[in-house]
Amino acid sequence: MENLDKEEINKFEASAGEWWDEEGKFKSLHQINPLRVKFISEIVALQGKKVLDVGCGGGILSEAISKLGAEVIGIDLSEKTVLSAKIHGKKVGSKVTYLKSSTEQLLKEGKYKDFDVIACLELLEHIPDPSKMIQDCSRLLKRGGDIFLSTINRNLKSYLFSVIGAEYVLQLLPKGTHDYSKFIKPSEIMGWVGSNKLRLLKTVGLSYNPLTDHYYLSQDIKVNYMMHVKDG
Repeated sequence: MENLDKEEINKFEASAGEWWDEEGKFKSLHQINPLRVKFISEIVALQGKKVLDVGCGGGILSEAISKLGAEVIGIDLSEKTVLSAKIHGKKVGSKVTYLKSSTEQLLKEGKYKDFDVIACLELLEHIPDPSKMIQDCSRLLKRGGDIFLSTINRNLKSYLFSVIGAEYVLQLLPKGTHDYSKFIKPSEIMGWVGSNKLRLLKTVGLSYNPLTDHYYLSQDIKVNYMMHVKDG
């Protein structure tokens, strides 16, 4: 069975045409994307690397990484979202390959594997079994390869900031974007990482200043955080 939540898929299907509206529902993703790319590119020289973007959405991360010389494959289970990514990619001449697929399908088919880098960002909190996703990524990864993860911590501060603040007070995200019960503590990811013979090398926080409408990397991992995990 595929690791998906149909309600989550439907939610993103309904917004599939808005991925590249930088002032729309996905504004925050456009704002944090340079930080995500910076985090990844400062650790891995992406030129010529084979990269998998899991849960690629409309291709915001995929396109940016491709511009740095990587060979990128973006996968997503929302057909409308993948179509949106393809349309935008064609419009700007992007070289990214987009597939309506899942990690399970890639493993079953065996055509796409041995990736140098796998990015699974802002996805773990939207699927039923995040531990299985990390396991799948480890199996698709080349020996010595790198995995980048990002998600939301589970505590009172993350609830106040990511749900109450972001969705209801500041309206940075559509209401219902996040389910607090699906938020993930770093310690939980560390357990899943270790059980798949991966090593956690770095964790950074992704913070937001509502006064300046500015996101920045920090040491505060109580809300949003990113992780660098390596094989071996």
